[in-house]
Amino acid sequence: MHIVLAGFIVGILVGLTGTGGGALMTPILILLFGVAPSAAVSSDIVASAIMKPFGGAIHFRQRTVHTGLVLWLSIGSVPAAFAGVFVDHALGTGKVMQQRLEYAMGAALLVASAAMVIRLLLDSARARREPGGAAEDEMIPVKRVLTLAIGAFGGLLVGITSVGSGSLMIVLLMLAYPRMSMRRLVGTDIVQSMPLVASAAVAHAVFGNLQFGLTAAIAIGGIPGVILGSVISARGSNFLLRPVLAVVLLATALKLVGLGTDALALTMVVVLAVGLPLWAFLDGRAHPEQAWRAAGYRRRRVLAVVSAGAPVGVGLVAAGFYFGRLRPRLLRTATADGPPGPRPELAASRASDRAA
Repeated sequence: MHIVLAGFIVGILVGLTGTGGGALMTPILILLFGVAPSAAVSSDIVASAIMKPFGGAIHFRQRTVHTGLVLWLSIGSVPAAFAGVFVDHALGTGKVMQQRLEYAMGAALLVASAAMVIRLLLDSARARREPGGAAEDEMIPVKRVLTLAIGAFGGLLVGITSVGSGSLMIVLLMLAYPRMSMRRLVGTDIVQSMPLVASAAVAHAVFGNLQFGLTAAIAIGGIPGVILGSVISARGSNFLLRPVLAVVLLATALKLVGLGTDALALTMVVVLAVGLPLWAFLDGRAHPEQAWRAAGYRRRRVLAVVSAGAPVGVGLVAAGFYFGRLRPRLLRTATADGPPGPRPELAASRASDRAA
């Protein structure tokens, strides 16, 4: 029952953010329920293969999938995921090998956490650059070699650790295709992960340490969780939820690599006290001075409090105020202003010239 509940919670997070399936469920099975790492990886991947088509079907209906990207990503990821399971199987089931698998998973989670922070920054930059939304981008050409390499790297990582099909792959796609709209990136990432996870699931079912009862419990909780999370995400912003998920991934990764409880607590306090003000400073600095004036705040004064107050804890409070109240006003101002275009007087002048 507890595993069903954990699957439901993780499913909601996956539906809300598009990431966190393998990055959260596998560590939960290991750290909270004492499941062996190889069994946790195998069972979680097979359960993910059962849940992925629910999200993929929705995105196909909404036509937010770049099929060319899915094809070339799958060419690289499907065989690489199958090979990753062989690597995991070669590690064996001994205590030393299982410990090494935990270290590998912790390293993968560190990469996934960093990738999520990069994604947050890219999302912020995209929102400021395209306040009215990006244009349709079905005609964006596929960079075949680069896309195939991204698929192979992500597939190998997923096959070994079950981490990376969402949290890492979408960031690599954002870096490779900066002109692609966010909704199409998310839809493409979810659909490309279906054959990737299915390949790894088949390999784990044949060669891995699959536990069918554990897989069923995860899927029973995860399927309604994914559906519920997708419905919620369609109606609201998950801007603040993603940083929380990134912090959870970081803490889980540090625990898996062997950091003690006291050291882990101190590390996370430092990360929150310094990281949140730094993020608020970088995000606020990227908004133009005109938006700050329109929102009724002085940009230099607020950012000075955020940055200078970080060492004594004031910056953490200021950052909370920025994200909770000030940033929404800045975004509303940018949306109201709309994308830059020709000035009215210049347009009128051009119209009169054409009439003459």
